[in-house]
Amino acid sequence: MTLRISWRAASARRLRRQFLPEPTVAEVAGAMLGAHAQVPSAAELSIGVRTEGAEGLTRADVRAALWEDGSLVRTHGPRGTVHLLPTAELPLWTAALTAVPDGPNTFPPDIRLTEDQTEQVVSAIGEALEGRFLTVEELSEEVVARTGPWAGDLVMPAFQELWPRWRQVLHRAGQSGALCFGPNRGRKVTYTRPPHFTPLPPEEALRQLALRYLTAYGPATPRHFARWLAAPTAWTTALFTRLAANGELEEVLYEDTPAWVAAEDTHFPTPTEELRGVLLLPYFDAYAIAAQPRERLYPGPAWHRALSSGQAGNYPVLLIDGEVSGVWHQRRRGSRTTVTVEPLNPLTAHQSKELSLRTERIGEILEATPELVIGKVTTGPHA
Repeated sequence: MTLRISWRAASARRLRRQFLPEPTVAEVAGAMLGAHAQVPSAAELSIGVRTEGAEGLTRADVRAALWEDGSLVRTHGPRGTVHLLPTAELPLWTAALTAVPDGPNTFPPDIRLTEDQTEQVVSAIGEALEGRFLTVEELSEEVVARTGPWAGDLVMPAFQELWPRWRQVLHRAGQSGALCFGPNRGRKVTYTRPPHFTPLPPEEALRQLALRYLTAYGPATPRHFARWLAAPTAWTTALFTRLAANGELEEVLYEDTPAWVAAEDTHFPTPTEELRGVLLLPYFDAYAIAAQPRERLYPGPAWHRALSSGQAGNYPVLLIDGEVSGVWHQRRRGSRTTVTVEPLNPLTAHQSKELSLRTERIGEILEATPELVIGKVTTGPHA
């Protein structure tokens, strides 16, 4: 008989698998399949909210993992966006991400890089960053010197200006292991090269990544995996078909829709087991993006309030019993931070108490004194 999984049971399991007892920073980042880190403070919150109590991780722990013990690396991850990933997992991530088919190239033909030029640029980036920390301007000079003037042509539209041609593949250099972020030099971002490693064989890396996704966010369909990875659905369908043929996936009915879990990974909480109640998740939190179907994660008014043209992550979200139930925003002034929460429905007394505790936790993570305000969030998406 095919196992039937409810949304509530799936949500409970997903959340429990991201809240680990006494974890390291790298273990949390691995369990959630990377912490989105375009905004560094959001990544610090994503990792911190998954730990609790006096020994809960703070932004200082995340920074130490990045710049002191090196267990974490800030680089280009899923969807080409900046993530914090465990350094030990780079052999998996780089092999898998570079094996994902590219989407349509939106640049005009006279701006694009050829495959040969792309390889030249990625190689030049890796060589230039070996044992060095360079700003993007310094890196640009090195890339042009190692490739040719064509790489420096100012042809790439970006933020009301033109960037050099080579920057089209900056994310690809990160995904291939030729580049990662270094510590800021004043207000300027720097890049360096991560420790050398041997990537996994591509098919093995894709296999492991698909199974890791199903472990963290299953049940899921190939379409769900494609959405999270920004990959073609036909391609992810073929990947799931191969894994199923090898006996590595098991089909279930997820809210009456056929979906997949990793083989033998079929234990789910019973209906009587409680979901983790109130959570505050920051910008582009992995759970808010990866948990599917998105229509169930953002029910009713949450779809219009907490998404931006259907895109998840542009607003920090209030999660109650596994569903988005509001938005929030934090504004820091000196040693204090004001956390404004806009619930979409009235909170119960118990939920209000939990929200106060979650706000205190935000303060602990950011090493600030928090103030909770219930009211309208007036900032726009990704503000």
